[in-house]
Amino acid sequence: MMNLAADLKRQAALNLYRTRNILESPQGPEVVIDNQRYLSFCSNDYLGLANHPRLVEALQQGALKFGVGSGASHLINGHSIAHHQLEEQLAAYTGRPRALLFSTGYMANLGVMSALAQRGDMVCEDRLNHASLIDAGLLSGARLRRYAHGDTGTLANQLGEYSGRQIFIASDGVFSMDGDLAPLPALSKIARQNNACLMIDDAHGFGVIGPGGRGTLDHYGFDINEVSILVCTLGKALGTFGAFVAGSEELIETLIQHARTYIYTTALPPAIAYATSVSMTLLNQETWRREHLFMLIKRFHIGAQQLGIPIQASETPIQPLIVGEAQTALKMSQALRDAGILITAIRPPTVAQGSARLRITFCAGHSETDVDRLLSALDLTVKKFL
Repeated sequence: MMNLAADLKRQAALNLYRTRNILESPQGPEVVIDNQRYLSFCSNDYLGLANHPRLVEALQQGALKFGVGSGASHLINGHSIAHHQLEEQLAAYTGRPRALLFSTGYMANLGVMSALAQRGDMVCEDRLNHASLIDAGLLSGARLRRYAHGDTGTLANQLGEYSGRQIFIASDGVFSMDGDLAPLPALSKIARQNNACLMIDDAHGFGVIGPGGRGTLDHYGFDINEVSILVCTLGKALGTFGAFVAGSEELIETLIQHARTYIYTTALPPAIAYATSVSMTLLNQETWRREHLFMLIKRFHIGAQQLGIPIQASETPIQPLIVGEAQTALKMSQALRDAGILITAIRPPTVAQGSARLRITFCAGHSETDVDRLLSALDLTVKKFL
């Protein structure tokens, strides 16, 4: 048997050992860890809905109405009216004929690829795609080709050399560690030219980017025919849990029949689906959340530029400060924590060697004062360590 203790020791020596914070409070702009209160900039709760009173109340009502567990997979006896109504709501919001709920975004991506891609097919993916997309391509049995981040020229060349059966192009809509948007117009054009199926995982775009928060596709003004398969999560901007795939009637029926991560798992608790329906209502009603969020991002950019803080060019709530070495990222994260600010150090293998970073994320619950406090703390930390 492999020496697990030695491997863990080696991981720690490389400054790559991971530990978990134990939250003693709900998600929010401020969190409590070890009885200490911190101003948090490391949550994907972009719209500040995870602890919204109406969502909390809806979850309680959903539990009273449907119980806690779903009790079975969707195809046995676990598909409730709460699931079904949410799927209809999500389909309508994304402008697709149908939507299908999955327990997680990871399971959604694995399910799509396992159902659609086969040996003899080719899957092309951006090198910085989320791990779930990469794993989905690897496990599908198809030939997986990866192109340098945003390098659509290389992608076009890869497809030009291929003479197999079916081609899939899969990409994040918003890249989770860099916060930049995929070049969807170029990807769509290449897909059309090569009769390829385009799949977009919009986990970090849905609810935030584009008109009405409908995501990266709407940001670019795409209609539904530009992207065959849309995957989104519910545990980020919507503040709940789970994921869904949206697409044609035929796509959803195929997934119901063949997606192993849908067929062979217990359905999402119906109370979660019930609460998510309320989250969708809030997404429509409380448009100030997105407006306030992007005002904060703009304020952060202006302040960082004035102070010389070397953040990346990102127009999303994800604002990476790339520092290079893992040890530096850890030291900076700890210095900020000593100042009462919580930002996680992101290190390999989540990001490439030499690109360890502080992944700063904003949510609608932050205030302008919070941003200014963050900028002051970052200014001191950057001057000390970079």
